[in-house]
Amino acid sequence: MSQSVVPVNIPGAASYEITVAPGLLRSAGERLRKLSKSDKAAVVTDAHLAATHLPILRESLQRSGFEVISATLPAGEDHKTLRDLLPVYDVLLGARVERSTPVLALGGGVVGDMTGFVAATVLRGVPFVQIPTSLLAMVDASVGGKTGVNHAIGKNLIGAFHQPVAVLIDPEVLETLPERELRGGLAECIKHDVIRDAEGFAALEENIGRAFALDVEYLADLIAHNVAIKARVVEADPFERGERAHLNFGHTFGHAIETVSHYSYSHGECVALGMVAAAFAATRLGLIDSGSQRRIINVIQKAGLPTGGLKLDTDEVMDAMHFDKKVRSGRVRFILPDRIGHVIIRDDVPEPIVREAVESLR
Repeated sequence: MSQSVVPVNIPGAASYEITVAPGLLRSAGERLRKLSKSDKAAVVTDAHLAATHLPILRESLQRSGFEVISATLPAGEDHKTLRDLLPVYDVLLGARVERSTPVLALGGGVVGDMTGFVAATVLRGVPFVQIPTSLLAMVDASVGGKTGVNHAIGKNLIGAFHQPVAVLIDPEVLETLPERELRGGLAECIKHDVIRDAEGFAALEENIGRAFALDVEYLADLIAHNVAIKARVVEADPFERGERAHLNFGHTFGHAIETVSHYSYSHGECVALGMVAAAFAATRLGLIDSGSQRRIINVIQKAGLPTGGLKLDTDEVMDAMHFDKKVRSGRVRFILPDRIGHVIIRDDVPEPIVREAVESLR
């Protein structure tokens, strides 16, 4: 099967490429050698992947002449803290990494965010490579340079922008992904088409079932389509001062649900619920018609993601939204569709409608 290469050109920063190709993990070392003259490479992964994908990556790196340093994070969103990063700094500094030493994130979005923060801060910044192993990380977290960890007050409140020097995506690794995680990644695919591509949304409505058959060719095309959408948005607004906020469709509600539920919902499940709430608010405001709202809900259901059943306290969810990073001058900003394929930013949504939108998730 052929590979897809999506270039990313960040104003004022070095450009890099996102490469999507089945079997790419086995040739990662060869590709990294073209980018780095370092004699060392550090790999950060989690406990679940240390025995599966790490040996393949390690062998590939060693074949290309890298001495491999590895550090393992505990798995799960509840370990996405500064405290859990300290042992990784210990390993890297103990191995005497240099500013030229690439640090590779092998894992899902949590590993990518945490490893990126390490790469941004150890020695005040070293090269960073994303090798995502979940669909969610492939289509979303691995692209754009956002790194960070959670705080008790909210998600991803401590972090930095640190663009990777490369993103290497191997769809074959999804064959070992639990179905719940696959569904979570589809939430971000739905999001990208709602905000940018009406034709892509229609294709997703028709073909989303192919993802569950682990059709590698379909998944490769789906991933390439989604990273291209995200790359174009990131290029236009690398530090999220305007247009990039569109990528947060569903996330204002979703992050609040994640925080209040103490991450008992996965990120993809929270985004799905957040998109349902945002579509509800958009319909109540007259931005989209009920037919468009129903299409958004239907495709979320086709992906096997939740569209209701929320049992959290509404006031707690409302309060959590005020700690969202998109709040400006105390006003919560919502990304709302005004048609499928296009969204707008609104900071004037009446509180009763926001409350109704949360309640609609019950």
